[in-house]
Amino acid sequence: MMKHFLDIHTTSKDDLRSIIDQAHAMKSARKDRPKGAADDSQPLAGRMVALIFEKPSTRTRVSFDVGVRQMGGQTMVLSGSEMQLGHGETIADTARVLSRYVDLIMIRTFEEATLQEMAEYADVPVINGLTNRTHPCQIMADVMTFEEHRGPIAGKKTVWVGDGNNVCASVAHAAGQFGFDFTFTGPPQLDPEAEALDFARAQGVQVAIERDPVKAVQGADLVFADTWVSMHDPQSAKERRHNQLRGYQVNEELMSHAKPDSLFMHCLPAHREDEVTSAVMDGPHSVIWDEAENRLHAQKAVMRHCLGL
Repeated sequence: MMKHFLDIHTTSKDDLRSIIDQAHAMKSARKDRPKGAADDSQPLAGRMVALIFEKPSTRTRVSFDVGVRQMGGQTMVLSGSEMQLGHGETIADTARVLSRYVDLIMIRTFEEATLQEMAEYADVPVINGLTNRTHPCQIMADVMTFEEHRGPIAGKKTVWVGDGNNVCASVAHAAGQFGFDFTFTGPPQLDPEAEALDFARAQGVQVAIERDPVKAVQGADLVFADTWVSMHDPQSAKERRHNQLRGYQVNEELMSHAKPDSLFMHCLPAHREDEVTSAVMDGPHSVIWDEAENRLHAQKAVMRHCLGL
């Protein structure tokens, strides 16, 4: 059976735990090794990985590219303008053709339907590098980062502050799969998709929506934030988002109401002094640079999982 990695809630709990454990082990094995050095194990030797970007990226592109190279493989980076997915050739036909050339496909795209169609017709594993609905690789790195600093994440309280976007949806999915509690605080117009919250509740974890951010973060082990606006949003939308979210900035005052040893995460890039202050980003709660690094290790483990290595 093909091992795609399309979303956290569609991957088994056992597989998710195996991926996290392998990511920890692979990171540990690289301790004191030069950044550009290859891993001792070369599981992707002789393998070609297609990296498709309909949406631009820094962390996703670099972390996947470096990860493949560290494991002995090669990458082919393709932009949306080069491929024009679904405009000339159908997505299904593109998937069929790419499957004849490469061993693995990672796609970062807009519509979830594009990802799903790619996976349906590809004869090689497909990894979700991000869609407008979810961002599972990011949250695998976040779970890894929390456990690196604080031990098992099961039973912990996590709080998402701001816009209930695609990254937030994947946190909710992870809450259900890894067994941690999830609270969203933000304006009602920007609530997470009900489907993501319902999934987490169905797994038996505590899920809450609290409009008051101070109340929301009380007792929090982990606080998340993300950008208020996308690079693709028009100026009018950006102004509206700022007005809606002004009261949900993560600052030192807000973090003071979380647990004293709480962690702060942000998937980056961040707009300093908007959704989060520099004092928090660069302060004692922040693990954002470890979080960014762990995209590399978590995604290497995801690729190995998909290829059965």
